[in-house]
Amino acid sequence: MLTLTPQRDYLIAIDSDGCAFDTMELKHKECFIPSFINFYGLQAISRFARETWEFVNLYSKTRGTNRFTALVTTLDLLAKRPEVVARQANVQVREALRAWTQTEKRLGNPALEAQVAATNAPALAQALAWSKDVNARIAALVRDVPPFPQVRECLERSAPHADLIVCSATPVAALEAEWYEHKIACFVKAICGQEQGTKQEILAVASQYAEHHVLMIGDAPGDYAAAQANHTLFFPINPGAEVASWQRLHQEGLDRFFNGQFAGEYQQQLLADFESYLPEHPTWKQIV
Repeated sequence: MLTLTPQRDYLIAIDSDGCAFDTMELKHKECFIPSFINFYGLQAISRFARETWEFVNLYSKTRGTNRFTALVTTLDLLAKRPEVVARQANVQVREALRAWTQTEKRLGNPALEAQVAATNAPALAQALAWSKDVNARIAALVRDVPPFPQVRECLERSAPHADLIVCSATPVAALEAEWYEHKIACFVKAICGQEQGTKQEILAVASQYAEHHVLMIGDAPGDYAAAQANHTLFFPINPGAEVASWQRLHQEGLDRFFNGQFAGEYQQQLLADFESYLPEHPTWKQIV
């Protein structure tokens, strides 16, 4: 869990993938999905595997969730697709993996490595090998992707008034690589990823600040849920309209936050707009 000594009167937490950086599509389509198809033997149904992964991780209200939780959700949805059933494809979530995602508080490679060493469970070893392969693909491929326009400007404006932290479900090593590559790590007090816990747990440091003095900036419903759980304000970076969202934050959102005019009507307007961007259910018919 994050330990932070407040140095400013305000705190701003920022998600990274898909929020500060336009890396979600690249990482999922070029790294997560090819590895998912390979490690889980989905070659015969690759089109449906790809579409299902994209729905869970990019184009629905589960966008931005932890990779291992997303793995279980995707396999569950994929197994129920009529096209997959018709092909008699063997798609299943092994219970050892499901149980681990439901009980582990630190859903990352270090915790999974410890569990594999303790149990030698094949399902967990498979998930660990997949996750390591994803990390290797990301390290080899993801570079030269700058932050969205206005991100740097927002950080520069906020840093004199607020403690800034990165609050993400991405591994810390990948976060640090991106934030340092583009020379914006200097604005934040901490870069927190999956190893520090869930976004909700990371954002628990909000309790050290006054009411309405903490803002979570995110692009997924899970980011808003973390903000709700910690009674903080939330500024959405709307998927597909990220540039406009950051521009709005820079032009009016930050001023409202620091001037005490964010909570209430303005917050509700932002949330109503955000709610319209991502569907809850897939477009294909499921077999119940």
